[in-house]
Amino acid sequence: MVPATILALGLALCAAPARAAENGMDMSMDGGMSMAVGTMMTTLHFSLGDTLWFTGWVPQTKGALAGACVGLFILAVVDRWVAAVRRMCEEQWMRSTRAAAKQRDAKGVEKGRIGLGLGLGRVPPPLVAHDVMRGVIHALQALLGYAIMLAVMTFQGGFIIAIAGGLGVGEALYGRYGASAGAAH
Repeated sequence: MVPATILALGLALCAAPARAAENGMDMSMDGGMSMAVGTMMTTLHFSLGDTLWFTGWVPQTKGALAGACVGLFILAVVDRWVAAVRRMCEEQWMRSTRAAAKQRDAKGVEKGRIGLGLGLGRVPPPLVAHDVMRGVIHALQALLGYAIMLAVMTFQGGFIIAIAGGLGVGEALYGRYGASAGAAH
């Protein structure tokens, strides 16, 4: 009984798009989507007129497109720099937390108490200064990632090449910083 119900539901869902097209609306996704400023192409292209984040940011000339590509390249390099800064901060925060735990344990041993330490696999205690900065850096990383994603979603080939190049150059420049911390995650 249940498989027959699932099969009937599946057939109904498959047939739904065909019935929707009978209302006179063209439901094909072969053309571009009409936007307030222009047409958004849903295939990889190198033409002008794609909206980059805001309706006012539409490169209409080759020079404007080149400028947008340079800006996206720099944004991608900054993304990798922020990732390196976060890895270095995480590494520094872990070192300072371990040092504080060792000092605390040494004082505990002097007083006859057994220290717990910050052993391998343990989560460091919450420290507001570290946790707030960790949150701010993560929010910045997310913002950069979403901005890059939205630019790639325009399917503008120049944008994609500039971003990929910027990510590669940024990783070459900053990838080694804090690499030991990055490998541990």
